[in-house]
Amino acid sequence: MSPPVVVVGAGLAGLSCAVTLHRAGVDTIVVEASDGVGGRVRTDRVDGFLLDRGFQVMLTAYPELHRQFDVEALDLRSFDPGALVMHRGRPNVVADPFRAPRDLGSTLAAGTLRRLGTPLDLLALARLRMRLRSPHPSRLLTGADLPTSEHLRRLGFSPTFIESFLRPLVGGIQLDPDLTTSSRMFDVIMRMLLDGDAAVPAGGMGTVPHQLAARLPDDAVHLGVPVLSVTPDRVRIDSGEVRAAHVVVATEGPVAHRLIGGREVGSRPVGCVYFAAEDPPTDRRLIVLAGDGDGPALNVAVMSNVAPSYAPTGRHLIAAALPGRDVTTETVEATRRQLRGWWGTRVDSWEVISTYSIAHGQPDQSPPLHPRRAVRRDDGIFVCGDHRDTGSIQGALHSGRRCAEAVLTELAA
Repeated sequence: MSPPVVVVGAGLAGLSCAVTLHRAGVDTIVVEASDGVGGRVRTDRVDGFLLDRGFQVMLTAYPELHRQFDVEALDLRSFDPGALVMHRGRPNVVADPFRAPRDLGSTLAAGTLRRLGTPLDLLALARLRMRLRSPHPSRLLTGADLPTSEHLRRLGFSPTFIESFLRPLVGGIQLDPDLTTSSRMFDVIMRMLLDGDAAVPAGGMGTVPHQLAARLPDDAVHLGVPVLSVTPDRVRIDSGEVRAAHVVVATEGPVAHRLIGGREVGSRPVGCVYFAAEDPPTDRRLIVLAGDGDGPALNVAVMSNVAPSYAPTGRHLIAAALPGRDVTTETVEATRRQLRGWWGTRVDSWEVISTYSIAHGQPDQSPPLHPRRAVRRDDGIFVCGDHRDTGSIQGALHSGRRCAEAVLTELAA
């Protein structure tokens, strides 16, 4: 029998690649160092709670979501458009003026824009929407590139609105509180937010990679198999070597660099603290933003408001995301103090269910950002992952698929 294509890594990119190859009739195996599929997209079940490994959402406008998944089977539960901004101890609902126009009147009547910015910021948002909605999303990755913070200033947003709304919103998505990430990536993410919802599957984000893995033969994915080294036709593991028709390295960027060298991939770290409460601090299905920048948490979500399945009956799950932070005892207490300033002494009774410190939450995407990097190296090894496209679920899935298509082209030659 001819050797299979061997995919190293069972994250979203590796699974996307393997499924595409399998559908084309190519014998494919996946080797994964950890004890489960998904890479950074996994969900743990703890005492009846569903805990994603770090606060994550799926943007429903991602093209690869609809191309590669049975979206209905994911049972996505959406956040409401807009955000709840905590500013000087009070909540401020910022409605999406285009997707939730009925809420815009209450936003204006409550004086939210006066506290968080100026009426000109609403005009800047309208101009931004018009600019982003016109071209195809892929064209947004080809324009001039500069740090997001400078991009926002040039778009006409006031410093107050940037600090109170855009920094916690965009900085949370890009794991970049300082807004140094590529403005191209900002434009793409904002386009996805304009076109669709932020959502989570009812069964947790881990159901996303599991749906892909279920499309592979039962013996195709091998867990707990660390890879020591690779060549174009060999994968070396503890027990020996695996022959391969082709090798695809589909690991996160730092591991790929260790295996095959090349450009070193920087990392955006992130921490997450999960609290359990008897009563939710808000009944809104909105992402809560830290409008004062007064603590380690940049954004917070009451997950059980959005997807009740994330918590057992009668309890609620609160996720606090800490971009750029490790989670320590001191960090947890600082987060609790921050949330106490928002919601009072009820926070003192919240139980810490679990914490996560993720050293490589996303690849660094400082400008200039160059997506669609080559998936075939000169030495014949193939490589895919969000570090080859954009640091997102969309980028991982797209990279995996186009890597598989490149392998198929070579097999047919």
